[in-house]
Amino acid sequence: MTALGDGEVVLFDMDGVVLEGGETDPAVRSRALDDALDDRGLTASASLRRPLERAAYDDEFRAACEELGVDPPRFFRAREERTAKRAVERLSAGMRRLHSDADALDALADRAPIGLVSNNYHPTVEFVVDHFRLDAFAFVRGRDLGPDGFRRRKPDPHYLNEALDALDATGGIYVGDRATDVIAAERAGLDSAFLRRDHNAGRALDVEPTVEIGSLRELVDLVDSGAIGPESERS
Repeated sequence: MTALGDGEVVLFDMDGVVLEGGETDPAVRSRALDDALDDRGLTASASLRRPLERAAYDDEFRAACEELGVDPPRFFRAREERTAKRAVERLSAGMRRLHSDADALDALADRAPIGLVSNNYHPTVEFVVDHFRLDAFAFVRGRDLGPDGFRRRKPDPHYLNEALDALDATGGIYVGDRATDVIAAERAGLDSAFLRRDHNAGRALDVEPTVEIGSLRELVDLVDSGAIGPESERS
């Protein structure tokens, strides 16, 4: 008998939790910017490149686009499409791997429906699931390409709520490696498991997760022991 009740699920962040590496390498976005500029026959000065290659869709990005003479939302999406394509190429070439404890996913899927909800781009997330044959996931969602997807990143609970709706779930737990994951979980009415790995071992949190864990295998033990997963209602 497990601690997770009917209608409860276990959702996971991807980067740093299931997949090695905390985030997409900034150099990938830089090369993706070159692709998007080349597609349009454009070049950008160093001062314009800085806001154009950062992850954020903000006033600086929009101002740089206007100076360059391109539509900000369309150019942002184009750069993200190119970033996702390059990220997939790196994954395909074996430059990132699953964490060794990802084998715990199958055990967790025996206990409750599990899903993957990431701030990474949806095409990249879909590729990871397919490439590494992560068949245990009943729901997979990365963020949409473009400004709307950027705005709906965690700590916004948009995609977590989408997962709960798709899985017909009333609660459960979200496993992440950042404070934004903990906040998003709380906003979606979920418990939170903060996973500490080498890349975030010393990170101070200004929010309190439901539980801290050191591996995904530890999560299986906690679910079975009843230490996590109390039934809860979505707020």
